[in-house]
Amino acid sequence: MIDAPAPLRPEELQTLLDQLARDAPRCFGEGRVASYIPALAEVDPDQFGIAVCHADGQVQCAGDAQTRFSIQSISKVHALVMAMQRLAPEDIWSRVGREPSGQAFNSIVQLEVENGTPRNPFINAGALMVSDMLASRLVMPQHTLREQVRRLAATPTIDFDERVARSEMDHKARNAALAYLMQAYGNIQSDVELVLDTYFHNCALAMNCIELAKSFAFLANRGINPHDGTHVFSEVQTRQMNALLLTCGLYDAAGDFAWRVGLPGKSGVGGGIVAILPRRMSICVWSPRLDSYGNSIAGRHALEGLVSGLRFTPMG
Repeated sequence: MIDAPAPLRPEELQTLLDQLARDAPRCFGEGRVASYIPALAEVDPDQFGIAVCHADGQVQCAGDAQTRFSIQSISKVHALVMAMQRLAPEDIWSRVGREPSGQAFNSIVQLEVENGTPRNPFINAGALMVSDMLASRLVMPQHTLREQVRRLAATPTIDFDERVARSEMDHKARNAALAYLMQAYGNIQSDVELVLDTYFHNCALAMNCIELAKSFAFLANRGINPHDGTHVFSEVQTRQMNALLLTCGLYDAAGDFAWRVGLPGKSGVGGGIVAILPRRMSICVWSPRLDSYGNSIAGRHALEGLVSGLRFTPMG
């Protein structure tokens, strides 16, 4: 049997993170920031941050890791966590699937073909469905989610960027079309405007790489939040969530991301990508320039470099 390589010492990992931050500007000429949400289009595109949170809660970072940005679709994971904590599995998975979409994250065609049942919780239709589940059970679900994220990240100052939330609501047509289509099939039960407001506020959470890595550390620690020892998920739920992230977290680029990086991950059009190295660390990279799939170009390259430098992934 070949022994697995020893984990990098903290100083070795810091050297690697610093090198990845120095190399990131090589990607700054590629891609463009998200423009369909005007507030996102104004972000300085040439920034890069990276942070890792070890399973024991210790954090290391480099670059612009303390700059907050709109987490966008990364929030879909935290919304699903809340739903899985509160609802029976059959109440969730009878209304949303668990399969890769193979289509754009905001596809209407796929939703129509599949009779108003979203393919998975991480495409927009699926996240709207999860928002409906929460809105029908909680008085102010977006504020409950914000409080949960604050606890997971051990950071009480995390808040919504209301300007981004308003910008998304002003340009809501496509997401509204998805929600009303699902309502037509009887698969949205709350008021559509309430569902949209919940969803847009979740996406408008402003966090930095350190805070995001910390808020996902429980997925690298068997479901336990290392910052306060609370059980967020069971081990089974942790495995299930990481499986969904691996197969569905990068939309129609999930297969390519698994090929290149080999970690469960979730991206957002704000330029962030969160990845999980089970039982080792959670990782967040951020750089606003996106590829044609809506994923950070410099972020993905950095994750490839990090995995190569760590010399260990669950895929071998």
